[in-house]
Amino acid sequence: MSEPKDYYRASLDLHRKVRGKLSTESKVPLSTKDDLSIAYTPGVAEPCRVIAKDPKAAFDLTIRANTIAVVSDGSAVLGLGNIGGPAALPVMEGKALLFKEFGGVNAFPICVHTQDPARIVDLVCEIAPNFGGVNLEDIASPNCFQIEDELKKRLDIPVFHDDQHGTAIVVMAALINACKVTGKKFSDLNVAFSGAGAAGLAITRFLMGRGRKADDYIVKDIVLADSKGIVSRDRTDLNWAKAEIAKITNKKNKTGKLKDAMKGADVFIGVSVKGTVTRDMVAGMAKDAIVLAMANPEPEIWPQDALAAGAKVVGTGRSDLPNQINNVLAFPGVLRGALDARATQINEEMKLAAALAISSHMKKPTADQIVPSALDRDVGKAVAKSVADAARKTGVTRGLR
Repeated sequence: MSEPKDYYRASLDLHRKVRGKLSTESKVPLSTKDDLSIAYTPGVAEPCRVIAKDPKAAFDLTIRANTIAVVSDGSAVLGLGNIGGPAALPVMEGKALLFKEFGGVNAFPICVHTQDPARIVDLVCEIAPNFGGVNLEDIASPNCFQIEDELKKRLDIPVFHDDQHGTAIVVMAALINACKVTGKKFSDLNVAFSGAGAAGLAITRFLMGRGRKADDYIVKDIVLADSKGIVSRDRTDLNWAKAEIAKITNKKNKTGKLKDAMKGADVFIGVSVKGTVTRDMVAGMAKDAIVLAMANPEPEIWPQDALAAGAKVVGTGRSDLPNQINNVLAFPGVLRGALDARATQINEEMKLAAALAISSHMKKPTADQIVPSALDRDVGKAVAKSVADAARKTGVTRGLR
């Protein structure tokens, strides 16, 4: 399959023309001496004094109320891999656009030269007083886990790694509605999984209910496979993140390759590379299988092949195919809700609330549409409300003035 137009060339032309997709705009007039005296000196001294006495006042008096940092070291950019911070800037600018368009959140890209987790943590902590939240982006596993965990310990603002949690939220929403289409029960699902990077491990934790109390949205089991085969407790070549996930998955301790993981599975989820799944592998799955093949730009298996092999519901990461599993359904609303509630963190209950808001936005899901359109701006509003409500219910807000 080919793209309907040369998006690579069109994007390069756009970036060359506009020289960056972002700009800053003033909210206040500067037409008179009074305007200048109120917005800047001498008047600005008063909000400075207020914040000096009470740092939390910055959320009422400055851009912190509605601004997040989009932080990347460029170590895992889209399908491009480790291209470094400077080359990641166009992607982070794009991410900031999506935050604004779909969540009304101001976002600014912070692309760094270093890929040392400790240095990145220190840097983000130093600049944190300018922001109400932090979105980590395109940072490779396992460094991304270390960075996020440390920032959560050291900061009192939400920290959200979209590659992990945004993907997990949308995948759960898709699975909830796919179950409605196929008649399968969520808690009975046996899942085969391809890809054990940041997204793969986060989706796995989320679907296994890691960090949540018992609820109706925990699958029966997940058998995860990386490039070397099934992640089992017998393997000695696992990094610490995969070793941890092996403790809560693959309950029968299966070994072998991805094809072995897929035998009899109700669901296949892929965040790996194109062409890793064949028709025969889908044919060996359970009746009315659900296939979410999300490798970009080309999926693990094309939808027509998966459907021909017996799959009932098929989704990909592509906008030109049915059932696009796209993070934009999640992250703008999640950060919008966290900012609205003055949340100090984004917990598992808030993420589950986001997934349920996305799934319930589809009143009558079908095999061809299990999630809303990525361009549906009402989704972000629904997610924001649910996330803010969950933040308040779970007591992770600093309170409104």
